[in-house]
Amino acid sequence: MKNLITRIAQALVDHPEQVVVTEVEGTQILVIELKVAKEDIGKVIGKQGRTARAIRTILSAASAKIKNRAVLEILE
Repeated sequence: MKNLITRIAQALVDHPEQVVVTEVEGTQILVIELKVAKEDIGKVIGKQGRTARAIRTILSAASAKIKNRAVLEILE
């Protein structure tokens, strides 16, 4: 999951070297935290959150395949 989100985020931003993805594993849920450069946050979120929603949809489909629940949090 971490590699998937990293690749997607690096393709979207102007500063791919500043993309940091961490996984926080809970008992029933996997929280994936995405941190990008301050000037790239708008590109990851998109207009009205459409890009972020699309990334979350891909993440939920991939996590359903491995029978786990994953949530994406975009940090500033």
